[in-house]
Amino acid sequence: MAKTIAVANQKGGVGKTTTAVNLACSLAATEHPTLLIDFDPQANGTSGVGIDPRTALRTAYEVLIGESTLQDAIVSTDMPFLDAVASHINLVGAEIEMVDVPDRERVLKRAIAGVASNYDFIIIDCPPSLGLLTLNALTAADSVLIPVQAEYYALEGLGQLLNTIRIVRRNLNPSLEIEGVLVTMFDTRLRLANQVADEVRRYFGSKVFATIVQRNVRLSEAPSFGKPVLLYDATSTGSRNYIALAREVLQRNAAFLDHEERVSESL
Repeated sequence: MAKTIAVANQKGGVGKTTTAVNLACSLAATEHPTLLIDFDPQANGTSGVGIDPRTALRTAYEVLIGESTLQDAIVSTDMPFLDAVASHINLVGAEIEMVDVPDRERVLKRAIAGVASNYDFIIIDCPPSLGLLTLNALTAADSVLIPVQAEYYALEGLGQLLNTIRIVRRNLNPSLEIEGVLVTMFDTRLRLANQVADEVRRYFGSKVFATIVQRNVRLSEAPSFGKPVLLYDATSTGSRNYIALAREVLQRNAAFLDHEERVSESL
């Protein structure tokens, strides 16, 4: 069974989609079968792995409203070991369409159950909100990875996200954990960036990843070419940062992966 990680922060512009795409790609680069689910109606994660959301036949939207299985919505990418489920702008209206759906917060969880055995990791790119889409992602996930930008007001709004995580634990997903907090958009030239990183570490302690994602031109350019940064420029700072993050994620999940491997061998 896959380890499912939701990448979430309701504050926009924090590097959430960049992290979801490039973490998924970096995990795949270590030959761990990985599935990226784009659950953000903006579909930037979809285009970021080279898929045109306008031509995708089945997307997360069809899965959510029951018109497709997740298996049928999965497509291959140019990256070996990396599959994806595209998003669509129609997800914007999904909350209204699902108002009468029983147990509607668990739709994605049930959908993932049918494919989880095919992957080591499933990464969910959440929308920048705390509505039904994010609730579905948090209910389906084993853990949540929180990107925090190294800028003023970095911790603004995180209290609301943490409260949502507590509510999900209490009512929908008792086993949900915080995978880690990732400092993004770090500018080494700014004293403020170091101050913010220190503040994040004081607030979250050992949950903060040692890896910091620096501001990087190649990392910013890669989405416009429909590629994760590792395929766009493997030697860039952005590539090195996300490979380092993937290593940390693998280290934190070593026991889980070992257990899954033993289970697989016994079958």
